[in-house]
Amino acid sequence: MDGSSTICGVLGEKDLICPTCRKSETRVVDSRDDESVVRRRRECLDPRCKHRFTTYERQETPRLLIVKKDGRREQYNREKVLAGLRKACEKRPIPENRMEAVAADLERELFARGESEVPATLIGEKLMESLKALDPVAYIRFASVYRSFRDIESFREELAALLAK
Repeated sequence: MDGSSTICGVLGEKDLICPTCRKSETRVVDSRDDESVVRRRRECLDPRCKHRFTTYERQETPRLLIVKKDGRREQYNREKVLAGLRKACEKRPIPENRMEAVAADLERELFARGESEVPATLIGEKLMESLKALDPVAYIRFASVYRSFRDIESFREELAALLAK
């Protein structure tokens, strides 16, 4: 950032409410741009509060429908993807920003296809690819749910394939 700070509401930005004191006057302390998101550290201007919090600004993406195995269609949901990643990575040494990066990479790839509908199987396979490179335990956890291992033998086969590489 260039050292200047923006006060929400004063320069025409939509007021952001402090999550602690609920006042609407905040200022941007730090701003960082990524390829697909702007991260802003904000501070409440109320002298009794001074709470700092983070906001994320993402470009609005076109509508994308996910086609489930049974033919149902549902709107793509980034939070659902992140929830699956968090569950697979639970109690693993993987920081939240790595899971966010996996989700962002997936989104870029999905929207780059230029299609309005994408099969759910494609999303599952792409997430498994990313998890395999990120953490083998998280990969096996995700694969066990995604592939619906019915018995120990199918689990053993997946583990053997992972260890062979």
